[in-house]
Amino acid sequence: MKSTFFPRGDWRASFPLIALGLCLAAPGILRAQAPPPGDLVPLALKLPAPAFLGTPKDIPAGSTAELPSKTPRPPLMVPKDVKNVAPGSAITSSDSNASAEDLAKLTDGDKEATDSSILLMRKGIQWVQFDLKTPQEIYAVVIWHAHDSQKVYHDVIVQVADDGGMTNNVQTLFNNDTGNACKRGAGADREYFESNQGKLIDSKGVKGRYVRLYSNGSTDSSMNEYTEVEIYARPAK
Repeated sequence: MKSTFFPRGDWRASFPLIALGLCLAAPGILRAQAPPPGDLVPLALKLPAPAFLGTPKDIPAGSTAELPSKTPRPPLMVPKDVKNVAPGSAITSSDSNASAEDLAKLTDGDKEATDSSILLMRKGIQWVQFDLKTPQEIYAVVIWHAHDSQKVYHDVIVQVADDGGMTNNVQTLFNNDTGNACKRGAGADREYFESNQGKLIDSKGVKGRYVRLYSNGSTDSSMNEYTEVEIYARPAK
């Protein structure tokens, strides 16, 4: 009997159109499900108490500094196996007067806005450096200079390298030294007001062993201050 649906042989030519119609009508049948986002989790930070509230009253003339946020910072998503490796690192500094006991304040977990919590360094361009002992995948660097008052630190630079001299595979994570005062290259990032939230720098898994942080005084003083530094990373693969 002759088919009432397709002439002989025509069904083969028509099948792709039928299949396409099924896909359009019910895309969930043949379309693969999107993969899960992976092992990313929000980076949990323990913040100190705020020392002041509101917008700074005395903003320097011509300043383009970012004002403190009035709302909590959105969480940074990082691999779930990262941890703060700064406490286990060897810390050095450009300030010869900073003792090992002084530098230990950078990783002691005390982030409060008190004089006893702060590492005070000499005026001018100074740096602190962390030797992470082995190459790491770095996903975040968080800096608290001093948030005891509404101040802006100048020429803040964060760089990662494979060597302590910061010459091999140097990568810049943050740089607001627009005038190249530190001689590490002019930066395009904005200055910012210190707050209890610290400065969170998304490091995107950059690989390196050494992390160095520069500063050059603030709107409050020519001295350099640090309260705490946290470096979230995992061993490089």
